[in-house]
Amino acid sequence: MNSYQNRAGRGLRKIDLAYVELGSSERARETNRDVVLELVRSRQPIARADLSRVSGLQPSTVSSIVEQLIKEKWIVEGASAQRPRGRRPTLLSLNDELVVIVADVRPRLAFLAIVDLNGRFLAQERVPLVADPERSIERIIEAMKAMRAGNITRSFEGIGISLPGRVHPETQRLILAPNLKWADYDIKTVVQKALRLQVELDNDANACLLSELWFGRMDGVRDAVLVSLSEGLGTGILTNGQLVSGLNGLAGEFGHIPLDSTGPLCGCGQRGCWETFASSSAALRFYEEIVSKSNVRSVQDLLQLTEEGDVAAIEAVSRQAYYLGKGLRIITAALSPEVILITGALTACWGRFGSIVQRELSSGILAGASPRLEIATGGELARLRGAAAIVLQRHSGYNRSTHLPQASTL
Repeated sequence: MNSYQNRAGRGLRKIDLAYVELGSSERARETNRDVVLELVRSRQPIARADLSRVSGLQPSTVSSIVEQLIKEKWIVEGASAQRPRGRRPTLLSLNDELVVIVADVRPRLAFLAIVDLNGRFLAQERVPLVADPERSIERIIEAMKAMRAGNITRSFEGIGISLPGRVHPETQRLILAPNLKWADYDIKTVVQKALRLQVELDNDANACLLSELWFGRMDGVRDAVLVSLSEGLGTGILTNGQLVSGLNGLAGEFGHIPLDSTGPLCGCGQRGCWETFASSSAALRFYEEIVSKSNVRSVQDLLQLTEEGDVAAIEAVSRQAYYLGKGLRIITAALSPEVILITGALTACWGRFGSIVQRELSSGILAGASPRLEIATGGELARLRGAAAIVLQRHSGYNRSTHLPQASTL
């Protein structure tokens, strides 16, 4: 049964406790609710009295909020805490029976999973894709139905999909996807109609950044950029604690800033874009330029060759790392982030190539220290966790009962 329609009003929203101010006004009640929910997430299992002590909220306020969250099925009561004397309090945790179906769509393959509120993966699947979006989405839908049927005891909050392109924040349609030619296909409506669950879409780099905010180590960070490396190159931007989407959701297309107007033709139609030099596809092209008869077909194979000491592979990936660092200069000059996070296949060999990226980034700093350069958590699973975070974030601010009729178990 779809619990989406059965819980009133609000969901789980990741907030940064370092920048929250508590209050007692009507508007502050929502902030207080989010504080309690975030404390349960970060300190679970936790007792009501400890929630009151840590948050600074009155015990009666905490008790009221907790009862509402239990009613909405975001948190559950568990075992009793051991105390030297007095009544043993019941401990609270996130409800791991509430889950999200997620998909990480790439040009030739989609990764699917069921993820709970703690970011744990309960099921995973791979679905080969074809050029035709209708046939590809049909395959994804059938796989999602099968995964849902295998978890009928759980409550499904919705479906999150990360895409290698920019999604219009209002229409939820792809408007720029040079490596995925699906711009005219209404993914959201088709999937939503088939599965009777609310569907949320976003760019894969934004999803990865959300994954860091929800399940990673970003508490206290207000300004960050995440760079996602795959067939292309995308970026997600956090400025003053807020994700930036820009007009029509197109903010962050640093991958399509030309580094060399005489460079390779990019999928966007320009020449010499950053992604044509720093993406996984670029590394494969560099290798083919060095080894004329290459049998390497995937970046994973190329990186394996670097581990085996293949000189040509090391040269190719080193060139990718050099251009990655060169492009990060543009990001630093434009946004001056505190942290730059990198995700993608290259991070599997960061010990060998990360210093090249760091050196090129640091050499172009205009003033002061360079941003911290770090690998995003989760590796290749970051997009899937991020797709779950997309759902949880967007379901925190409206009444879900107005969106879909009651659904039966599929």
